[in-house]
Amino acid sequence: MSADSVEQQDEGLALLSIFDPEEFVRNEPKSSGEFRLRAELPAHFTVSFKQGERLSQYEVLSLPPLCLSFELPEDYPSCSAPSFTLRCSWLTPMQLSSLGEQLAQLYQSTRGEVVLFSWAQFLKYESLGFLGISDSLDINQSTSHLDTSANANSNEGASSVAVLDDNICLSLSPGQALLSCLLVHDAEQRERAFSREQFACGVCFESWLGSKCQQVAGCGHIFCRSCLAEFCKVQIESGNVREVTCVQAECKSTLTPAQVRTLVGEELFSRYDRLLLQYTLDSMPDVVYCPRPSCASAVLSSGSMAQCSACSLAFCLLCQRTYHGTGACPTAVQRPRPTVVQDGDLAEIPDTLEGRRALWEDYSSASKPRRNLLEERYGRETMVGFLSSCLSLDWIDVNSKNCPHCFIRIQKDGGCNHMTCSRCRRHFCWKCLTLSPAPDHFRETCPLYLYP
Repeated sequence: MSADSVEQQDEGLALLSIFDPEEFVRNEPKSSGEFRLRAELPAHFTVSFKQGERLSQYEVLSLPPLCLSFELPEDYPSCSAPSFTLRCSWLTPMQLSSLGEQLAQLYQSTRGEVVLFSWAQFLKYESLGFLGISDSLDINQSTSHLDTSANANSNEGASSVAVLDDNICLSLSPGQALLSCLLVHDAEQRERAFSREQFACGVCFESWLGSKCQQVAGCGHIFCRSCLAEFCKVQIESGNVREVTCVQAECKSTLTPAQVRTLVGEELFSRYDRLLLQYTLDSMPDVVYCPRPSCASAVLSSGSMAQCSACSLAFCLLCQRTYHGTGACPTAVQRPRPTVVQDGDLAEIPDTLEGRRALWEDYSSASKPRRNLLEERYGRETMVGFLSSCLSLDWIDVNSKNCPHCFIRIQKDGGCNHMTCSRCRRHFCWKCLTLSPAPDHFRETCPLYLYP
């Protein structure tokens, strides 16, 4: 065995012990291998992308690796340099050629000595400084980033080649495609580093690996997946989708839909997505709902009327009935009277609320002979069905009002006249139903309030 072969084997064993398997791979039968080295980035390193007059900057922790594939000739290291190929998605052909020339010069300066470790150290720790890249990488939008291939031949016959990754979205410009690749890679590396760390859950206070935790995107608070998933499930099942937020006290950062889907599964996420859309529509001032119970589609309002795009019903926003033009709006709800066709001699129920209430109390507390008498006088259907229904509707009319935005019925059980709808969260005056009233409305301008 020649001295060069011994040195090659010793160098290969040393590199395997120094570098991780993801950084160095050796192909011993062919005397070849590959380095995949991530350049060491300074703190707050950014990627800059300029499109037209707009400059965007993104802080990254990692860039895709520089790939150095090499093959050792039989007379390396005594006489010949390794032949090599450089690949990198974020360097231009000229920059890769410069790196190739520098690798050749490193071999020349240590002629007769093994050089692979020196090459790896240079690419990992010194390549950015050598290329003049300090704290920011400027992405060139020219088409030279696509199908880049440049050979840099040193005076020792060494060569370097640069190629871009093949997975480029054709709908993007070259600069946009490269930026997307860099940001996706950085996100993957951040997630990978996160999964290896230990974190204390803010709910159960146990220590978990990052792979078992979830970090809230908006605030950065970290909880174990089981605690956060249970919290989200309770909120979604109870309909409080606006409360699917960070569990930390007084923190209102929300989880992303992707995080919610991962935590609760598809079935609960479908409910979450539907309710969230409902609340979003409810909070929009120009969105109302079709009053037809069989439709109830969201409708964009215009003035005092709206037309449903699903069932084509045109309706008044005030009374929720078929649109009646510019005439007076019949906002008072008229209760239907019972239609009785038996002999025509049944008595009519009282018109007033007090009279109906007294009749119902008489019937509900009466003895069986008295009930039979009332049923003969007013009709059994009237006493059992219609009267109790009218009393319920009358109670709702007296004790509740429609929200002036989403028209849900609201009961006021105390407090001032400044109301907040529990469904759409819109503010209004209880007396005159004015939406979003000014602060002085409740002291001076409400037309229905009796000021002292």
